[in-house]
Amino acid sequence: MSSEKSARFIIGLSWLYHGIFPKLMHVAPLEKTMTGSLSFSEEISYLITKFVGVSEVIFGLVFIVLYKNPIVVWLNIIGLTGLLCFVAILQPQLLVGAFNPVTTNIPS
Repeated sequence: MSSEKSARFIIGLSWLYHGIFPKLMHVAPLEKTMTGSLSFSEEISYLITKFVGVSEVIFGLVFIVLYKNPIVVWLNIIGLTGLLCFVAILQPQLLVGAFNPVTTNIPS
């Protein structure tokens, strides 16, 4: 498998994993903390989390299929940078924990 193909699947599957498991199958406590930081009700935070999960799954599939499209690559860069900024502003203590956004987003 070429390194380009490997990178495509690692990035795409990362989006899929982060959309499916901590958001769609079971809302992880950390996800509740993140959306709770937005000051929405618990119900709205839950819906936002589910919407984000579906969006991440869709983007992961789009990335795997259209990885050569520069717009998709730039959306990936912007999305990961935006998520990192979101955490840094709303929950900065998460940046030093295990499996934090710095170690999971920067390599992608």
